[in-house]
Amino acid sequence: MSPATSPSDGPLGDGDHGGPGVPSAPPPAAPIPLYGGSAGVAPGTPTGPGPGTPGSPAAVGPGVDPLAWSGPDPVPPNGTWPGPPGGAPPAAGPRARRLFRGGAANVGTLLVLILLGIPFGLVWSAVSPGVPVVQTEDGALLAAPQPEEFIAADGWFSVLGFGLGVLAAIAMWLVLRRHRGPVGMLVVVLGMLGAAVLAWQLGRQIGLSGYERLLASAPPGATFSKPPDLHGGQYDLLLGFIPTIGDLLVPAFGAAVMYTLLAGWSRYPGLRPEAEPAPRPLSWDLPVPPAPSAAPAPPVPDAAEPPRD
Repeated sequence: MSPATSPSDGPLGDGDHGGPGVPSAPPPAAPIPLYGGSAGVAPGTPTGPGPGTPGSPAAVGPGVDPLAWSGPDPVPPNGTWPGPPGGAPPAAGPRARRLFRGGAANVGTLLVLILLGIPFGLVWSAVSPGVPVVQTEDGALLAAPQPEEFIAADGWFSVLGFGLGVLAAIAMWLVLRRHRGPVGMLVVVLGMLGAAVLAWQLGRQIGLSGYERLLASAPPGATFSKPPDLHGGQYDLLLGFIPTIGDLLVPAFGAAVMYTLLAGWSRYPGLRPEAEPAPRPLSWDLPVPPAPSAAPAPPVPDAAEPPRD
């Protein structure tokens, strides 16, 4: 046998006996890179960053996954994430609008309560009797030593003021249901104080100019009436501008008492109405009661007994 046709050189030879050998396995395919790169690059071919770079396997310490993220740190340099555009959190807008609406409602309510002093003063001036006086050469004198008209003016102011305070507290409790609480009570008390002062100043000015004109030009012996005034116009000033008249506190007292009673009778812990579950719709279809469980039938007297062992 010539060396050119030796079994070791045959295409199917096993190199020893010249018989058919097992074909050799194909070379392993190159692994597909996970994060980009060429799929046809053989293993071991350097396709990534060179040694020494932050993302190279040589720069990764022992025990660290080489496939882990090697990009920049996601935490910003100053340690805080940038906020949304505008510089305020998303919840600050609705809360600020809610506070603004609440403040505007309280201020508007305070002004309305103070303006209630206009009809209060007109009614008080209409129902209170005037004090009769007599013109003399020395000036006007009271027609009676102790006229009851002074007490009547104070009494009507207290009765009307207390009723106004009670009605104002009830109206504010029912209308401003979302603003109930200490702030609501403070608003109604301050509003009634302002209404009392406005009613007093308005009521005492009605007819005052005519009285002063008669006082200056009436002949001796003429009789006319003095407009109603609290304490008969005799009172002191506290700090130079606060009149020491207890009747001015009666409307605020009535409002405070009524508002406190309404808060005590409220069935809501926070005084504000809470969302209640919707009532279930009524239906004429009555639910079918479940069928009773079947009980075992009693034994038949003539039935044959089972055989006994």
